[in-house]
Amino acid sequence: MTSPVSPAETEGYSQDYAADHGRFVVVPAAYVFLLRDPSAGSGGGTPEVLLQLRQGTGYMDDHWAAAAAGHVERGEDALNAARREALEEVGVTDLDLRFVTSMQRTRHDLPIDERIDFFFTARTWTGEPRIVEPTKCADLRWWPLDALPEPVVPHERVVLDGLRDGSIHPYTSFGF
Repeated sequence: MTSPVSPAETEGYSQDYAADHGRFVVVPAAYVFLLRDPSAGSGGGTPEVLLQLRQGTGYMDDHWAAAAAGHVERGEDALNAARREALEEVGVTDLDLRFVTSMQRTRHDLPIDERIDFFFTARTWTGEPRIVEPTKCADLRWWPLDALPEPVVPHERVVLDGLRDGSIHPYTSFGF
C-alpha cells in the first residue's frame, strides 16, 4: 500500500509548512545593469554602469543599486521580470539582455530569508533612461565600473566588481 501524497507535495509548500519542517521559501529577483562605453573625456577605459540611489523603499535606502531590479512575480520568468522592471523603473524597452550570474543569497539574522537573484546586463535598449519612480529613486547616474560610488548595495557590489575584472561566474553565493 502506498502512502497518500500530501497537498504540500503536489501544490508547493506554504510558508508555515516550510517553517515547521525546516524548509524555506526562496524569493526570486531580477536585476539589470545598463552598460555603455566610457563617456568622452572621462579619462577611463572601463564601461560605465547606470545606478540608482535608493530612497523610500525600506531596503538599503541611501545606497547605490542597479538601475532596474525587483521581485519576479508569480507566473513570470526572470528574463521577463528584468524587462518589466527596466520599463517600470527607468522607462526603457527592447533591451538586449545578457545573463551574467545567478546569486544564492541569505541573511542569517532573519528566520527565513533565502533569495535567488538573476543578474543581467544590457548594452542596447530603446528609450532614454530616466527616473520613473521618484519616490523610490533619489538619483540616477552613470558611473565607471572602476570608480563606483559608495555605498553600493553589498551583494550587487560583488557582481559589479566581477563585471569590472572579468571574474564573475554563472553561479555566485552571498552571505553563506
